[in-house]
Amino acid sequence: MPKTTMFDVLSPHPEPSGLVAFAGNRIDRQSENRPDDCVEQALKSDNVHVFAFARGRLALKHEEQVLDPLFAPFELMDLEPDWENAILLGYEKTGEPRVAVPVGVDPDQPVELLKFADGRTLMREALINEELLGQFAQASSLLTWNRSTRHCGRCGAETRMEAGGYRRRCTSCDTQFFPRTDPVVIMLTVDAEGDRALLGRSPHFNPGMYSCLAGFLEPGETIEQAVRRETYEEAGIEVGAVRYHASQPWPMPHTLMIGCYGHAESFDIKRDETELEDCRWFTRDEVRQMIDGTHPEGINVPVSGAVAYRIIQDWVDWPEWESKR
Repeated sequence: MPKTTMFDVLSPHPEPSGLVAFAGNRIDRQSENRPDDCVEQALKSDNVHVFAFARGRLALKHEEQVLDPLFAPFELMDLEPDWENAILLGYEKTGEPRVAVPVGVDPDQPVELLKFADGRTLMREALINEELLGQFAQASSLLTWNRSTRHCGRCGAETRMEAGGYRRRCTSCDTQFFPRTDPVVIMLTVDAEGDRALLGRSPHFNPGMYSCLAGFLEPGETIEQAVRRETYEEAGIEVGAVRYHASQPWPMPHTLMIGCYGHAESFDIKRDETELEDCRWFTRDEVRQMIDGTHPEGINVPVSGAVAYRIIQDWVDWPEWESKR
């Protein structure tokens, strides 16, 4: 019987995307059913809670060991809230509205009983739970998009917010704009016969870290085509079969990471030296050492919340899972 590979069967997890950071948001967005005054209505609710963002960083109430990102509107009075640009995220099952608002306070200056953190810090240090982290991702992406779409791309006139931040409309030519999401493919290319995986190191990575290759999906391109193109451009490796594995909202600023495995059809690496400091084939045992922090070269993989980690870890675990089928 021919050897079964991970390209022939379903993944070891029913939904791997549920195991990555920023994916825990279960809020009812009601994005298709929003009156223009939905933010004002939400802020009048007795049970409303607000996320506050200072230059892209989330404000957290910080008292002893407790970190809380949820504010009542009156608690933000001293932080210079910009209520005109507040957005409605949606509603909890209890009916509680969740709103996000930019604030004018300087996050680099100490504020008593407050801490400010960006998305990477929130994820790496697990400062808030997965559901709140998912709501942060939604809020951060929408605030960034609204801030960068203040003028019409067609005529240059100002745009105004509608639907609580889920739409903008040109005040001159009436063109409508909707929130953007930028798709990025991120892939682990696998030498199935040699039991190896391709990992690269970008100059901006943390010391010692190797990860999956990645790149933006281009117009007129399928996910599979993007995986093959990016892998060839960055490493000179040709990819055949492509298998989707998991995705991750990545609010830096409004990206969707699309995680895949690619089946290698060539093996001689020709690295793009402008994109990668290094690119190598690693055996499964080597990658396991990288995950465990025991690799003799001191190299490692991304943090556990990243979709790259999920892709790498599931490849390492594949033989054990396969033996239990």
